[in-house]
Amino acid sequence: MKAIVLEKAGGIENLITTKIEKPIVNENEVLVEVKALSINPVDFKVRSAEEGLNMMYGEQRPVILGWDISGTVVSVGNNVAKFKVGDNVFGMVNFPGAGNAYAEYVAASEDHLALIPENTSFEKAAATTLAALTALQVLETRIKKDDRVLIHAGSGGVGHFAIQIAKNMGAYVISTSSAKNKEFVMSLGADEHIDYKTQKFEEVLTDIDFVLDGMGGEILINSVKVLKKDGEVLSLPTPPPVLEEVKKTVSNTNIKVSTLLVQSNGNDMNTLKRMLESNILKPHVSATFPFEKMAEAHMQLESGRTVGKVVVTL
Repeated sequence: MKAIVLEKAGGIENLITTKIEKPIVNENEVLVEVKALSINPVDFKVRSAEEGLNMMYGEQRPVILGWDISGTVVSVGNNVAKFKVGDNVFGMVNFPGAGNAYAEYVAASEDHLALIPENTSFEKAAATTLAALTALQVLETRIKKDDRVLIHAGSGGVGHFAIQIAKNMGAYVISTSSAKNKEFVMSLGADEHIDYKTQKFEEVLTDIDFVLDGMGGEILINSVKVLKKDGEVLSLPTPPPVLEEVKKTVSNTNIKVSTLLVQSNGNDMNTLKRMLESNILKPHVSATFPFEKMAEAHMQLESGRTVGKVVVTL
């Protein structure tokens, strides 16, 4: 089968297309013929830094990057009960760990997948994986109806899912993005928009129950300032020194500063499946690349200008 492998951390030139053997499934896995996959900032961060590679793969080299897939089941392990050959499935495979998604065939635990709804394409299903799971796992236990929620970078991968999920939970949603993406952010259900280039959110907002910060740094520091006295800001993977410094500033208050690393979870994938079926969740795919153009897909994502998701097709 075709796969894209990485021998060492570095630039996009290190993504090498080659031929390898198909994976062999264990008793609780299915073999998926991949039709589409999506990529995330973690993909290029792991690709470019030996530290990230070691965290996900240990000393194994070469490695196959990627975690988000959609495709068709072509074989099943002896103990698999949830899927059969011919099922169309999607999921985030083995995160954190070796997902091995940049390949024509991927072995995946049945507990990391869900059936693709009939109203959803392979491309949109692949998009509704790591970013959507992150938004769901962040929000489902932290917000409630009528909470005032601030979502930074609402036009991005996690952000555009988070707006939709928070609105479905009954929250009042405020989101930041550039002015050119205001219409998109509002179309997702946001109640207010802040242009981060011309407005300082910390000067116009107060009484926020929950902030989802995917940026870190000054954004995280200033997010604490807009919270209610018992509010929470959750920052997606932020360097520990910055996180600890911010925690110190609120140590004598009831404000909570936390972080989260998304986990593969079939039950959560089925929640996303139901949201797709009922049109609660509408993934936005702004760029699609063929498998042979994976390096260009990485460049697009690294530009920081992606609206919604980047998808690669096979």
